[in-house]
Amino acid sequence: MKANKAYKFRIYPNQSQQELIAKTFGCVRFVYNKMLYEKITHYKEHGESLKVTPAKYKADFEFLKEVDSLALANAQLNLDVAYKNFFRNKSIGFPKFKSKKTDRKSYTTNCVNNNIRIEDKHIALPKLGKVRIKQHRYIPSYYKLKSATISQTSSGRYFVAILYEYEVDIQPKPINSVIGLDFSMSELYIDSNGNKPEYPRYYRRALDKLTRMQRTLSKMSKFSNNYYKQKRRIARLHEYIANQRKDFLHKQSRQIANAYDCVAVEDLNMKTMSQALNFGKSVSDNGWGMFVSFLAYKLYEQCKQFLKIDKWFPSSKTCSKCGNVRQELSLSERVYTCDCGNVLDRDVNAAINIRHEAVKVLGLRNA
Repeated sequence: MKANKAYKFRIYPNQSQQELIAKTFGCVRFVYNKMLYEKITHYKEHGESLKVTPAKYKADFEFLKEVDSLALANAQLNLDVAYKNFFRNKSIGFPKFKSKKTDRKSYTTNCVNNNIRIEDKHIALPKLGKVRIKQHRYIPSYYKLKSATISQTSSGRYFVAILYEYEVDIQPKPINSVIGLDFSMSELYIDSNGNKPEYPRYYRRALDKLTRMQRTLSKMSKFSNNYYKQKRRIARLHEYIANQRKDFLHKQSRQIANAYDCVAVEDLNMKTMSQALNFGKSVSDNGWGMFVSFLAYKLYEQCKQFLKIDKWFPSSKTCSKCGNVRQELSLSERVYTCDCGNVLDRDVNAAINIRHEAVKVLGLRNA
């Protein structure tokens, strides 16, 4: 079967290339907003959907001919996907107009007739020509390049995410080892063996420095040169913290994916937890959602199992030894005690129950 894999590299465009990238960002945003406006207006007037393409605007707006046409075509595809997602699930929200004040900008272009290729420490991109690239990953020769997404972060750095397609023969592996992971606010997770990583709280450690930098920004004249310089310094610090977190999560997920045939986690809504329980900074700094997504694709690549246990499963209230379920268990109780004599750390007990439930779902006996 076919599978996709993306590689993200940093690129170093020259001044003229940066100007063309900025123009493409603006054109993609312009076309997206123009099509969205016409769709909304046509539906209000006629009560039916309207299909529009970027080619419609090129006669009236000559500047659209100066940028990559495939980037404009992908803006149309993104809008169509946004519409379909909305009508499939109204809770997602109606497509919104794109603002030029957003911190992160990007556009996607497709590979046609080998117009995107990596060679001699450079990547060839449509309209841009050859751009210097920092390639830190080996790409197998049998991978087929499909598309490239060029982006600019709020710190001013440029990146390209290259999507490849390849053939993979997935053969289910026998499951000999299963582990359960329970979310932990302070240690990222605790597994069913009682192990927990020493999670460096990167955001918390940088909070004092970040506060000083933001206080300095607040005293500057808005929209002055120094104001924008300070904003970029703050953005670079945020980016550095995010990269530290990603590096740690990648290493942890790799260790687990290599060591076990099946990993089970609880299906938690991290956004709700951060808002309803007032744990916003702790949950965001923890990066559990990112960790779970890293773990899932690493297991998939090795043809291993990844299970999400229902969030209503009483993993914390159930005794991992006798199966008795307590009716009440407050968050302040960090040690689980049962009438059967089981006295165990609350999170370890929950991780064991998650593992037991995974074994039950898989129908295993000796795992």
